[in-house]
Amino acid sequence: MKLATGTTVIANGTLLDGNGGPPVRDAALIVRDGRIAYAGPHRGVPSVEPDAARIDARGGTIMPGLVEAHFHPTYFNVAALEDLDIKYPVEYVTLLAAANCKLALECGYTSARSGGSLFNIDVWLKKAIESDVCPGPRLSASGREICGVGGLMDWNPDFRKIGMEGLVLLVNGPDEARSAVRKLVKDGVEWVKTYPTGDAAAPDTNDHHTLCMTFEEMHAVVQTAHNHKMKVTGHCRATEGIKNALRAGYDAIEHGTFIDDEGLELLLKRDVPCVPALYFELASVERGKEFKLSQRVIDGHKETLEGGAESARRILQTGGRLGMGGDYGFGWNPHGDYARELTFFVKYVGLSPLEVLTCATRTGAEIMGRADEFGTLEEGKLADVLVVDGDVLADISALEDRSRFIAVMQGGVVKAGLVK
Repeated sequence: MKLATGTTVIANGTLLDGNGGPPVRDAALIVRDGRIAYAGPHRGVPSVEPDAARIDARGGTIMPGLVEAHFHPTYFNVAALEDLDIKYPVEYVTLLAAANCKLALECGYTSARSGGSLFNIDVWLKKAIESDVCPGPRLSASGREICGVGGLMDWNPDFRKIGMEGLVLLVNGPDEARSAVRKLVKDGVEWVKTYPTGDAAAPDTNDHHTLCMTFEEMHAVVQTAHNHKMKVTGHCRATEGIKNALRAGYDAIEHGTFIDDEGLELLLKRDVPCVPALYFELASVERGKEFKLSQRVIDGHKETLEGGAESARRILQTGGRLGMGGDYGFGWNPHGDYARELTFFVKYVGLSPLEVLTCATRTGAEIMGRADEFGTLEEGKLADVLVVDGDVLADISALEDRSRFIAVMQGGVVKAGLVK
């Protein structure tokens, strides 16, 4: 991904550096050759070239680009979970995924971590984005997900003679778990996504208290992945599944819905980040009937919503780390609504806007393993910047309105916004 050349000055706004510190009023940001050269009070701005480009923040907010920490570009706003493995061929899913990446960037998300991919599309999306073939967030790529036979993602009965070839790798025992990871090694993924537990959204008899992988299978995944310098995460809702993942050595957990005291202690001891992905649950409750979700499933989402909100509060309040990412790509939770997750965490979960924005920038970059490159506005880092016409701390829902984006900048290059 090419960096900008020359100098750009962004001024007349409040600066949020992503570290969670107090906002800097009447601030300025200087970008030189794609990297941040200065971020602070306007009165301290060093001299710049006379021909430097200038962006007026209009009294709004200058902040790091957002990080979507649980991104499914290959999910195509399906009406039911099972549509993912039967609806479209890989060629069309690839085109849809590229469009979703472009949309995410336009929504202010300059980076993203894949939460699982159909086929091996995300690896090639990452290459295309980094080669400037198509626009999109800086991407940490995942691939096909790993699930135990009969688990959450294995819903086709054997008599149909249909596998899950494009969506998941099904395993039965530690040896098959190791084999599945080795296939992903060859595909070039960075994150191995697994399914230790079930979910209220399951199209079969699974629910969010079901265990879908054994500890031995999970441990085999981690051993093999770490041997190849890959990281492991997992869909963890059930209490025992969360603890199994943490004991097995997972590098992150998704959801952490029904974490107990023992699980929380394990999470904090290893400093493992959690991505709750909770707006999906609220959308499932509010729009479930519209998409013909059964009352059993809707009730399950409501329990997940309440349990997940409480777990997220406890994790952050006790010093843990939360990433912001929302499982977007379903009809009731479509691509483009990413920032609703942030508003939800302020208005429903009860976090402060500054806490949420820190989770959505610095912590997201930490989860991606790239906090030294972006996620905060500090000298030397890549100029991945979002300039918003409005006070985001006063009204975080401003991030839901793309028409208020003055500039979405990636490596100093303005990729979207009013000044593009």
